Amino acid sequence: MDNKQKYHITDWLPTSIKELKQLEWDYVDVIIFSGDAYVDHPSFGAAVIGRILESEGLRVAIVPQPNWKDDLRDFKKLGKPRLFFSVTSGSMDSMVNHYTANRRLRSNDAYTPSGKAGFRPDYATTVYTNILKELYPETPVIIGGLEASMRRLTHYDYWSDKLMPSILINSKADLLVYGMGEKPIKEIVRLLQKGVPFKNLNSIPQTAFLINDDDEINFNKKWEKIFINSHEECLTDKLKFAKNFKVIEEQANSIHAKVIIQNFDNKLIVVNPQYPKISEKEIDSFYNLPFTRLPHPRYYKKGAIPAYEMIKFSINIHRGCFGGCSFCTISAHQGKFIVSRSEKSILKELEEVIRMPDFKGYISDIGGPSANMYKMQGRDLSLCEKCKRPSCINPSICKNLDTSHEALIGLYKKISKHPEIKKAFVGSGIRYDLLFDKDLEIKGDYLKYLNELVVNHVSGRLKVAPEHTSDNVLKIMRKPTFSLFIKLKKYFDKINKDNNLAQQLIPYFISSHPGSKNDDMADLAIKTKNLDFKLEQVQDFTPTPMTLATVIYYSGYHPYTLEKTFSAKTKKDKLDQRSFFFWYKKEYKQQIKQVLEKINRKDLIKRLFE
Repeated sequence: MDNKQKYHITDWLPTSIKELKQLEWDYVDVIIFSGDAYVDHPSFGAAVIGRILESEGLRVAIVPQPNWKDDLRDFKKLGKPRLFFSVTSGSMDSMVNHYTANRRLRSNDAYTPSGKAGFRPDYATTVYTNILKELYPETPVIIGGLEASMRRLTHYDYWSDKLMPSILINSKADLLVYGMGEKPIKEIVRLLQKGVPFKNLNSIPQTAFLINDDDEINFNKKWEKIFINSHEECLTDKLKFAKNFKVIEEQANSIHAKVIIQNFDNKLIVVNPQYPKISEKEIDSFYNLPFTRLPHPRYYKKGAIPAYEMIKFSINIHRGCFGGCSFCTISAHQGKFIVSRSEKSILKELEEVIRMPDFKGYISDIGGPSANMYKMQGRDLSLCEKCKRPSCINPSICKNLDTSHEALIGLYKKISKHPEIKKAFVGSGIRYDLLFDKDLEIKGDYLKYLNELVVNHVSGRLKVAPEHTSDNVLKIMRKPTFSLFIKLKKYFDKINKDNNLAQQLIPYFISSHPGSKNDDMADLAIKTKNLDFKLEQVQDFTPTPMTLATVIYYSGYHPYTLEKTFSAKTKKDKLDQRSFFFWYKKEYKQQIKQVLEKINRKDLIKRLFE
């Protein structure tokens, strides 16, 4: 049985007038515009929000990858919705999707059939919203997803190389939902259905909006307010921009956050605090929605969607990450507090994956933002309520954090025992610093987990992310010392030897990260050479909105220490740093020698090439 036989077109959210007629709908409550192709799967945000709205009794349509360059027929074809438009750039920031770290245009797009590029605009959220506001000025537009979420306040935009104001300013959206949007969108709909005017939706957690600075607004009286430096102040003083970030990050990591208010010209950007961590029952309910788990039939003859192919046989077991890596947006978007699904919910999804027509018995990933944080939280949650730490494990693991891997080991074993499962892999990266005890050894529960992982859930290569070898750089990254990676490799190699396996440990590294200099990159090359690595999984640092590393890159200051911090910025400097990854290739040898001679480090040349 193929996918076309298994489902009827009406099992997806409608995307055209023809599909509306098949459903016998004469109106739509909400229309979602997305920069991604429409994949009806819980890993794709537009599908999740669509199914959430549907579960609230609404008629929901979706317009995937609308053409913004023609007569705008895609924006007109379904007319205007009864309640509001919803807009997202897709699962990625559109600029990260489009450009490399050297600002070169990418030739592919993993969220489009056949991986074709060019099906969404730069700054997609803003472009789509501007069009909708021009066509339907009286219909509210709500923006959400990663692009909107990370651009909710003044932010540095690497691609234009300037500070940009809140995306609410340029997009002209009526409301912004940040973070994981299920709860705020449900509350928005509940109030609208009760007859509350859209303009009065100003006390919903996890939303942001724009008002005139002399407007009166009925805030939730329980919420405290905190004002940050205005957009205009940030434009003239990079230190003030850096100081803003510390406030924003601390509030994002607080259970009891404050309302953040920022002035822009004669307006105020108001960011309400986030919802408290959702419950296991709530996250289970989101995954229990009637997803087909398939791309919409409109794509049947247009080629595979690479992002879908990568996750189609994977299972996400939790959301959130308490690692707090300085270059990562996960904790800023999903939150640092882990929300885990129940074992029952995960095993139910396993059955759904098994029933997929082309399933061959292999689960590609049992994971999450970090694969080994399942069920982890503070032992005394009252202490977590007072905490503002951006990372629960850096610079040291919080004594209140329960890092037991027992629940995860049990889950792995149950999945593996299923008669239809040949192998269940863990493709997501692990935080290996969680496996080390206070004596910096891997013992007991942690050794049991590593054995289970390496022996039964690695597809020949275990990917981990030390990111760098320099302790100074790793401190800025909020990553553990490289010596832990060396110890991990010893355990990994021993487990392989004991079990007659020949698996590889594949490390990820980043060049040009704030704090990283050429001699740091030479140190990285030498240390990885001594470990017999010829690096493959590498990347150049790309500044993305609302991360610590990006704020340092732009401002030159570390927001927490206010110390001046170096960043490689020119194309040449960035390419010079990247060249150290490939010291073993002839074409890079002369370049590396010239770089080290320039900084008078011939001693490093000798260590690297002799």
